[in-house]
Amino acid sequence: MKSTAILPRRRVRAAGQLEPRSKRRFATQRKKVTGNHSPTPERLMQFAWGYAPPLILEAAVNWRVFDLLDQGPQTVGLLAAQSGASERGLTAILNALVGLEFLVRRGTRYALTPESAAFLVSTKPAYYGGFFRHMSRQLIPNWLQLTETVGTGKPVVAANDQGEGQQFFAEFVEGLFPLSYQAAQSLGEHLGIPKAASPVSVLDIGAGSGVWGIALAHQSPHVKIHAVDWPAVLKVTRSVAQRHGVGDRLRTVAGDLLEADFGTGHQVATIGHILHSEGRERSRQLLRKTFGALAPGGTVVISEFLPNEDRTGPPTPLISAVNMLLHTTAGDTFTFAEIAAWLREAGFVNPRLLEAPAPSPLVLATRP
Repeated sequence: MKSTAILPRRRVRAAGQLEPRSKRRFATQRKKVTGNHSPTPERLMQFAWGYAPPLILEAAVNWRVFDLLDQGPQTVGLLAAQSGASERGLTAILNALVGLEFLVRRGTRYALTPESAAFLVSTKPAYYGGFFRHMSRQLIPNWLQLTETVGTGKPVVAANDQGEGQQFFAEFVEGLFPLSYQAAQSLGEHLGIPKAASPVSVLDIGAGSGVWGIALAHQSPHVKIHAVDWPAVLKVTRSVAQRHGVGDRLRTVAGDLLEADFGTGHQVATIGHILHSEGRERSRQLLRKTFGALAPGGTVVISEFLPNEDRTGPPTPLISAVNMLLHTTAGDTFTFAEIAAWLREAGFVNPRLLEAPAPSPLVLATRP
């Protein structure tokens, strides 16, 4: 596909429009704490139990609670008989899930909410259940060493190092596939991929599960994917691509992102949640290399957790920065202004934000 066929189809926001919603939310939170009433320890107690909700959700996923309730409302006894879990254990987590608003209870029967029906049933396309295994088995044990890591500044696991990182990422990237699939589909609509009439080469940098390239390939038979990642991770990429019926349009290149062959002439380059683990200097180098791999008029697409320009929120990007402290040697989360400056430095023009069903807007820029 010629670069001119990549047409804007969704609303793109300017950088300054990202902040107000976050600032309003945090102003509201400050009012709750600093208003006319005396502060209470309620929020502290909620955070003290902050580790509990993801573990409760994981237990429910593992015992197929959401899958079973997708058949209709059920009692604890029926769920226990079908799942093999104890009635005592199920009662405890079911009631907790009601309190967390992931289930509702009508009399003695429990039922799904629209949220859990959409994201916690394993047969649904937007299933998030696999994410909780990553949290409990890989992240939470390392977070228990946060105090020591703050003191030393050294990560518990150097996940951005090929030696340590390959297996770390290979174990969980497939579980993250649904988290980005809808955003990737929105990107494809914006770029005009479904209407492409000529070949579209997609460079998927740090491909992981391959979700960005696969989602675009689902939208057009003209899409071919050039996926780059470490060897162990690419085994997962190939497996997922085959399962999604696009394995014959996938080419993989193994190696460190700054050394592997990106090829040239691509119409689209996706960098999905990679910059935060690479750190500032490697990210700048990566963007310069990506510029050289794109055809004139090509688009680079970056998915990241974007804090506001003051780094006062939203909470997820700020917590993700701490996660990078624990798991990388130089990783962090970056503002739109920082990423836009790196893009311009690399030669890109028109850095912009695209709304998508993702934790943060996507960052797009064009090679002139």
